[in-house]
Amino acid sequence: MACKPTKKTGFARVLAACSYSLGGLRATFSTEAAFRQELYLVTLASAGLLFLPLSTEWKGLLFFATTAVLVVELLNSAIESVVDLASVEYHELAKRAKDIGSAAVFVSITLTLLLWSGAVLSIFFDKVSY
Repeated sequence: MACKPTKKTGFARVLAACSYSLGGLRATFSTEAAFRQELYLVTLASAGLLFLPLSTEWKGLLFFATTAVLVVELLNSAIESVVDLASVEYHELAKRAKDIGSAAVFVSITLTLLLWSGAVLSIFFDKVSY
């Protein structure tokens, strides 16, 4: 088993934290197909926001909700990794933890789709121009 790294302080701690975060993003990107797919969709949706005739508030809300899907997927992947580390055997609580993480992703995607639907409908049915 590897030794724990020594604790850093000050700016070195901030740099180390950034390095750990980027490592987590790389690990998730390389091992989780769902994260790669969601990242692709978030990138397309975010680029699409630039061309939609929506208010800044709508665009901000859509960007936040769409990006939140990635945050929730990262947390779900972390839960799954810890559960897999804890035991290779099937356990009902492990299944429940993974299912709850998956449900969180589902809820965030559903919320995002509802907001995007509302935004697109507002383009066609609102008489207010932005």
